[in-house]
Amino acid sequence: MTSLSRALALCFVSTVAVSGAARAACLSDIEAAALVANYLAKTPAANPEGLSEPDGECSRAKVNKFLQQQTGDKVIGYKAGLTNPAVQKRFNASAPVYGVLYAQMMLPDGATVDAKFGARPLFEADMLVRVRDAGINQAKTPADVLKHIDQVIPAIELPDLVVAAPPKLNGAAITAINVGARFFVTGAPIPVTPNSQIAEALRTMTVVVSGPEGELDRGKGSDVLEHPLNAVVWLAQDLQRQGLKLQKGDLVSVGSFSKLMPPKAGQKIEVQYQGLPGDPKVRVGFK
Repeated sequence: MTSLSRALALCFVSTVAVSGAARAACLSDIEAAALVANYLAKTPAANPEGLSEPDGECSRAKVNKFLQQQTGDKVIGYKAGLTNPAVQKRFNASAPVYGVLYAQMMLPDGATVDAKFGARPLFEADMLVRVRDAGINQAKTPADVLKHIDQVIPAIELPDLVVAAPPKLNGAAITAINVGARFFVTGAPIPVTPNSQIAEALRTMTVVVSGPEGELDRGKGSDVLEHPLNAVVWLAQDLQRQGLKLQKGDLVSVGSFSKLMPPKAGQKIEVQYQGLPGDPKVRVGFK
């Protein structure tokens, strides 16, 4: 499936799923296009308000349709968001949500990024996995997921909450803004084999975020749905609910192991994954 057809499928499936009454609150084409214009201009957009869960999904589809039309970028996977209970609490949500990832969002380890890389820029510790094969769509446990991924990629996410009043966002509104996906700074991939023994390390690892002033935050692998790979299980199931599937080569962001923090010009951030093979690190600088 091409990136364009995938975007159209997202739009079609989400739109069909919305009832007539709920559909009225889905962002209009004009509202979705305006949100994308603000996102591209890195200026705060109007907050989506009064959205139900189906409204958020319908709005996400429209936003991604217009975003892809404007950028011509390629869909390369998905971002599972609100997978950490602390983040759910911050946004008054009770379940995960997902957004769409694009090729130009991926930056190399050590990248230097403008501290004002978005309208509402933030950073957090994250992790990506790469899909080995379509068997992942039947995964029920982290052990199942491990059989169908070929890489674990340490990453610092640089999300952009984009709206004028981020504290007013809830789960449906976060869905509508494509879960704030903007950039990911990616570390060296850790190869995963079908018989990999990395599952326990992913659950028990300690993820430490440090800056020039020392440690800024830390979390555990289990902070994400009790195991980071449970985010992939959830995503596969939610996509199938909408008639979609993960495909070979897709990247999946599992969610946050730290609090969301605002970047500062001149700041250098390092995230270390203590307990994974080699205790890998990933770094980003802000100018």
